[in-house]
Amino acid sequence: MKVIETYNEEETRHFGRELGKRIQPQAICTLNGDLGVGKTVFTQGFAEGLGITQPVNSPTFTIVQIYEEGRMPFYHFDVYRIGDVEEMEEIGYEDYFYGQGVCLIEWAQLIEEILPSELVDITIEKNLEKGFDYRKITLKGEAYEDISIG
Repeated sequence: MKVIETYNEEETRHFGRELGKRIQPQAICTLNGDLGVGKTVFTQGFAEGLGITQPVNSPTFTIVQIYEEGRMPFYHFDVYRIGDVEEMEEIGYEDYFYGQGVCLIEWAQLIEEILPSELVDITIEKNLEKGFDYRKITLKGEAYEDISIG
């Protein structure tokens, strides 16, 4: 487990970018954190690290957004509005999870029963006592725990 502390949006984006540069095909990343904690900023950096230049936004209403211009396909899921795991089956989640790209899944705890055991788990938390832009990012995934922002 690795814990990174960031103190502004650019540091959060930079950490996402560094992970995106190093992530390997077929990785499944879960991204956890409350609303407004910085998941989209992190994801934008992650996409930049994959070589994606188009705008990246949260796919809250579409469940999955597909980006194919980077060094591998990037499947960005937001399952916040999913009512049932069957909805994931309807969109063919297995093609994404077990394809040649990388998946980043926001609100993954809502679909835990279909997640593989091998994950890169990312949790972003605020602590207002340390400042409005402070974020604590916890990364669990042995292959990537040596990434830093400095």
